[in-house]
Amino acid sequence: MAVKDSFSRIFGLTDKTDSEEIRQIPVDEIVPNPYQPRTVFDDDKIDELCQTIRTHGLIQPIVVRIRNDRFELIAGERRWRATKKLGMEKIPAIVKDFNDTQTASIALIENLQREGLTAIEEAVAYQKLIDLHDLTQESLAQRLGKGQSTIANKLRLLHLPQEIQEALLARQLTERHARALIPLKDRELQLKVLQEILEREWNVKQTETRVKQLLEASENPKAEKESRPKWKAFSRDTRIAINTVRQSIDMVLQTGLHVETDEEDHDEFYQFTIRIPKRREGK
Repeated sequence: MAVKDSFSRIFGLTDKTDSEEIRQIPVDEIVPNPYQPRTVFDDDKIDELCQTIRTHGLIQPIVVRIRNDRFELIAGERRWRATKKLGMEKIPAIVKDFNDTQTASIALIENLQREGLTAIEEAVAYQKLIDLHDLTQESLAQRLGKGQSTIANKLRLLHLPQEIQEALLARQLTERHARALIPLKDRELQLKVLQEILEREWNVKQTETRVKQLLEASENPKAEKESRPKWKAFSRDTRIAINTVRQSIDMVLQTGLHVETDEEDHDEFYQFTIRIPKRREGK
């Protein structure tokens, strides 16, 4: 809660919910927040929340505002979705008189504090906060307590083709894969490599090698005919293990830590080397 309060103060918002009346409002009279950055909701997580609400009740009220004779969500969409799934008729809520900028900012900040946002959802949230508050990347990084390079790397993803952004959203692609495609510039080449990544299950290093070859080919047409990245056939269990490690590394990267990784394919084993800094970037 302390983090949320500090974010609210930093972005010029006030939150006095402790002194405001909690009302029971009809669940069916609530509409989603149009500024919600999260576009994918994990059904398993919603089910877990349903079980918690079923056991302990809904402890924290949602926050709404009145908009076009309806209650529009400001914060608490997961709680609202869970109560709908449970078939509850009413939900505890606090009604706020927020404008569009305040509503959007709170929705974005609330979600940035939670785990589970994809890299592209996080990038969209950063861009919206920059637009809403007329910030630079550096000033946003300072307000959020992140390194400027972390913000910049996320925002670069928004320049990638929509197909790649959708792959990120569906978690078919890691952020590091997507960032490896940025130097290509050419949309068709980016989509070509995307297809190769998905079909051949390339790791980041293999992707970077392929991108390097294509960049060399743009300068020397004969380079395209040279050998492409080699990959070996793995058993299904080995592939699952490797992909699980990569996904775990990607989750750590999403926290803002600049983790350095290296993958090596040996004859008898596949080796990961992971270097985790003792201090967070920018601290």
